[in-house]
Amino acid sequence: MAEDAGIRAPRWRRWGKEALWLLLMALVITTLVDLWRSPTLPAGAMEAPFTLQDGTTTLAEQSRGKPLLVYYWASWCGVCRFTTPTVEQLWQEGENVLTVALRSGSDEPLRAGMAKKGLTFPTHNDESGDLAARWQVGVTPTFLVIKDGALVSTTTGWSSAWGLRLRLLWASW
Repeated sequence: MAEDAGIRAPRWRRWGKEALWLLLMALVITTLVDLWRSPTLPAGAMEAPFTLQDGTTTLAEQSRGKPLLVYYWASWCGVCRFTTPTVEQLWQEGENVLTVALRSGSDEPLRAGMAKKGLTFPTHNDESGDLAARWQVGVTPTFLVIKDGALVSTTTGWSSAWGLRLRLLWASW
């Protein structure tokens, strides 16, 4: 009996191994889900004009020299209620952000709703969902990281501020 106790690994070590395996499996599963749900940008997407509150730009222009976070969100999206303040915080901290409001109404009500919530990030209004359809964005929220006109990373669903910061940092290398 005493020999059996000496052979068994301490409980914390077994739990640590199990936690590590669970973490690894969660990472693999979330990566596979992100790959499956990732949008497909059509040819010329980086040069297509984006109309914002203060003018027109392209993804290639916006991502030149500094990674660009493109955030697809919707006023009716439940998860976006948690991620939108994070994106606003990143914008306020000086990160390069461009957002796309998906089927969230016409310009005037969208701007009024954003102002009421204190949202100041640059937004393209995809009122009819045409842009999302061309890019095959089927999930809100969707995050894309673009650097120098090339898609570097995508993820869908909830993402933490640290997760988004790490994606932007990774893209800047």
